[in-house]
Amino acid sequence: MHPVTVTVFPSFCRLCGRTLEDPGQKIVCGHCLDRVEFHHGPVCPVCGRFYHQPAASGHLCGHCLERPEPFSRHRSLGPYAGRLKEIILLFKYKECEALGRVLGQMAYDRLATDGLFAGLDFIVPVPLHRKREKRRGFNQADLLGRALSDLSGVPLLPRVLIKVRYTPAQVSLEAAERESNLRGAFGVRKAGRIDGRTILLVDDVFTTGSTLRECAAELRRAGAREVRALTVARAV
Repeated sequence: MHPVTVTVFPSFCRLCGRTLEDPGQKIVCGHCLDRVEFHHGPVCPVCGRFYHQPAASGHLCGHCLERPEPFSRHRSLGPYAGRLKEIILLFKYKECEALGRVLGQMAYDRLATDGLFAGLDFIVPVPLHRKREKRRGFNQADLLGRALSDLSGVPLLPRVLIKVRYTPAQVSLEAAERESNLRGAFGVRKAGRIDGRTILLVDDVFTTGSTLRECAAELRRAGAREVRALTVARAV
């Protein structure tokens, strides 16, 4: 018998082109992951707005003083910029679903110490409309939620919060237009499952907060006792 020759093609980082030498690395190399910029300073206790002055620690931001949020607190890893933004874009638009686990691990490692997961009953992903999810092939918030559920032990509760109305993409809209675009776009199925429960709402990016506000308000109307929120990145 002739020996069989197997050719192995190396995998390369989708961001910098380096060879992925670690067997555990997927899509993005450790060098690029190490370059992700996280926010380490104080934040608004409720909406998680990044502060850059230590004196602001513990104080509500102007937006939260003027308009109470339907969620009790929201936290993000860092600004939607640089390597973090590039990884999220690969995850959402370049069929790199495996990055959901990578981003979920980052979020859990850095945000669990803030008490965000303490006393939770369920993790709920922000839903996509079925048409958009079918076109994309997956819901990025659902993949993030599954990773966070596995890491924290908090059960994931998918398909309870649903997108009942198809809406244009938010990316090109101003803040006021985003709120109007999403008004009445979400609903809750089997509301008894969340009645009196503490929920962690999960999404990829906080831009103006209109999506999280609409989803959190719908969960509260359906009987949730408390809604917290987590996103990987925050637009600044």
